[in-house]
Amino acid sequence: MAKMINWLRLKLKQLSLLQSFILLCSLTLMMVSTIIVLEFEWAERLRRQFASHPSDDDWVLYVLIATILVTVAVAIVAMAIVFYKWKLKTPLDMLMKGSENISENDLDFHISYDHKDEMGKLCQAFEKMRSQLEANHRVLWRSVEERKQLNAIFAHDLRTPLSVLKGYSEFLTAYLPQNKIPEEKLLDTIQTMNVHIVRLERYTEAMNSIQKLEDMPVHRVEMEVELFISLLNDSAHQIAERSGKTVSSSIKTDSKTVVVDKHMVMQVFENLIANSVRYAESHVNVHYEIDNGHFSITVMDDGIGFSVEALQKAQLPFYRDEVWEANVHHGLGLYICHVLCEKHGGSLHIENSSSGGGRVTACFVCGVDK
Repeated sequence: MAKMINWLRLKLKQLSLLQSFILLCSLTLMMVSTIIVLEFEWAERLRRQFASHPSDDDWVLYVLIATILVTVAVAIVAMAIVFYKWKLKTPLDMLMKGSENISENDLDFHISYDHKDEMGKLCQAFEKMRSQLEANHRVLWRSVEERKQLNAIFAHDLRTPLSVLKGYSEFLTAYLPQNKIPEEKLLDTIQTMNVHIVRLERYTEAMNSIQKLEDMPVHRVEMEVELFISLLNDSAHQIAERSGKTVSSSIKTDSKTVVVDKHMVMQVFENLIANSVRYAESHVNVHYEIDNGHFSITVMDDGIGFSVEALQKAQLPFYRDEVWEANVHHGLGLYICHVLCEKHGGSLHIENSSSGGGRVTACFVCGVDK
């Protein structure tokens, strides 16, 4: 019996609106016909009951007609109510509530109506539309957030090359008129300034064309390891000297050349140095290593290191510890490094060193030539 009932419910759910309406009309017609037949029998008994009376019995006919009309009217209303509650009320309530949620920019809901009729298809179409709207909303939100992040990143990263160029400009202004700069040193200074000028040009072009942070292209070039490390160390010393800090470096490699995106690696490196210098007590140590197709840069400072919360959230965009003090790490530059390291096929790892200071390792996939 239970299986029969379940089968009947399943079949009823598969009926279209027209089929359901015809079924209800047929059932209503059968019921009304039965009731009218009973009413005729009742009217006939009533007429016979009053047949012995001399008064006119035409009123019985009027009562019968009125009763039939009332029966038909009640049947039509009852059929309409049953049809509405059976086929229309639930899906209409779902659609109305869903439209209200959408008008309030709330797309975190679902519409599920398992009937196979036109209202079921309409609910499925509405759910598909809601799902697409939610996906489009997420894409739009992500695009807006990425644009905000890009604007902040560019503003953040432009400071370093500008500061380096300013330092070299002051150096040349102070010593060049006195002819105290050797020609070799002068050429190295000009070459380094040219590198940072090229970086500024790339930033400017990117600000006009880039749409997403992940769209930033990677242009790998082959460089001599010694020359590249010298360029990185020079930038590190320039950044550290402005804060009265010192920088030392070490390297472990048996490769002569390395294939990386020079500007992307420098951008990551300068962010790491800037963060470490800001929160170091007096000294920052840098270790370079090239091994098995990976170029890693580890930057360590002698500050208080990362808090427990910072170790978990420092790579999130614009994360800051609750306490804004000069010796507390924050994660703006680290988020930049995290994204660019991944773009370069590598990763970023944040921890505290055994001495207690912060320790950040940036890794890049590269090509090497021994």
